[in-house]
Amino acid sequence: MFYPRTFSHIGLSVPNIYEAMEFYSSVMGWYITMPVTTTKEEHRTPMSCMYQELFGLGYKEFKIAHLSTGDRIGIELFEFPDNDGRRKPFMPHKTGVFHYCVQDPDVEGLVQRILKAGGKQRSAITYYYPEKSPYRMVYMEDPFGNVVEIYSHPYDIHYTSKIYH
Repeated sequence: MFYPRTFSHIGLSVPNIYEAMEFYSSVMGWYITMPVTTTKEEHRTPMSCMYQELFGLGYKEFKIAHLSTGDRIGIELFEFPDNDGRRKPFMPHKTGVFHYCVQDPDVEGLVQRILKAGGKQRSAITYYYPEKSPYRMVYMEDPFGNVVEIYSHPYDIHYTSKIYH
C-alpha cells in the first residue's frame, strides 16, 4: 500500500556529546529522552551484533544519547572515540545529507542563540515574497558543523501557499 511515511529520527555524529546535549537542549529546546550512555563492543546482544554490522568489527565503544523535538522527531547523537572534531567541508552538491531544518516563528531570535552558542550564519534571513507573505528562512551552522535551516512557518505551508504560482 502506498502512503507517506512519517519521519522518525536523524542520527548526528558529534565530537563532544555532552556539549551537543547542552546545545540541542538549551538552544534548540529539544527534550532529553535518553541521557548519554557508553556502548561497548561485545558479542552477546542483538544490538551489539547490529552495531558490528553497521560500524564493523573493532569499533570498541561509542557514546550515544537521544533527544526529541517538539513534534516528536528523534535526534540520536553519537560520539566516537576517533572523532577528531574537525568539521567536514561544506559540500552541498555531493550526495548525502546537506542539512536539517527546524521551524521557529522567531527566526531572528534562534539565529542569535545559535551564534551565541558558537554556531555561524551561512545565509541572510530571506523573506519569501515579502509583499505577499511573512515566510522567511535562513541557513545556519550549529557549533558541530551541521548545517541547519530555520523556517518561520511549517514546511507544507511554505510550498503550498500559492505564493510561488
